[in-house]
Amino acid sequence: MILIKSKKEIDKIRESCKIVAETLQLTKSHVKPGITTKELDKIAEEYILSCGGIPAFKGYSQGTSPGFPGTICASVDSEVVHGIPGDRVLLNGEIISLDVGVIKNKYFGDAALTVAVGEISEEKKKLMEVTEKSLMLGIEAAKVGNSIGDISAAVQEYVESNGFSVVRDLCGHGVGRKLHEDPQIPNYGKRGTGPKIKNGMTLAIEPMVNMGVYNVTVANDGWTIITADNLPSAHFEHSIAIINGYPEILTMA
Repeated sequence: MILIKSKKEIDKIRESCKIVAETLQLTKSHVKPGITTKELDKIAEEYILSCGGIPAFKGYSQGTSPGFPGTICASVDSEVVHGIPGDRVLLNGEIISLDVGVIKNKYFGDAALTVAVGEISEEKKKLMEVTEKSLMLGIEAAKVGNSIGDISAAVQEYVESNGFSVVRDLCGHGVGRKLHEDPQIPNYGKRGTGPKIKNGMTLAIEPMVNMGVYNVTVANDGWTIITADNLPSAHFEHSIAIINGYPEILTMA
């Protein structure tokens, strides 16, 4: 069931999303060769707690999976999403996707971005630029009168026209009272299909784009999603609310 939020509820979601956006920008500013993903995780957790929020990912479990041990998902190069922070040292030329979730006053916010570590290749720069642009095109399509499929198609068409592929095993989602709500928002699909977009919807749109094939596998840790061909992947995400017919980005810094 797709939950329609009141203005009061959207304001609470907006507060959590503000912390998410600030945490992402703070963590991004510390990304450099030589830092570990565990150090980035600590920076994020301390900031979230200082704002009165709670890390939404920490302890989160899907089905029979163990609780996620980190505050952020830190996914490097061929890791698509759900990378567990640890002792991995970031190297010049890599890219890292940072995903942050926050709960405050019982409402969630969720967003992600991909960051260059030092100097990266032109191919990786293009991958990041196309992924972020596809997110913005997907958000533009999230307006009353359109369907969820219009978001999906906007992302897919732009990504594939630039020679990359969209991950099909994972998708965006509703967000608000829970971290993951209906509807599911695939990053591929046909225009005019799926649920109609209505005022009061709160959605997390998140293209995950691979340089090579769209196929992915799960690492032995049970969490980290990796590209099947070990080529790099990028991930950008915003939480939005549909207000007066149009999308408002709640996680914009």
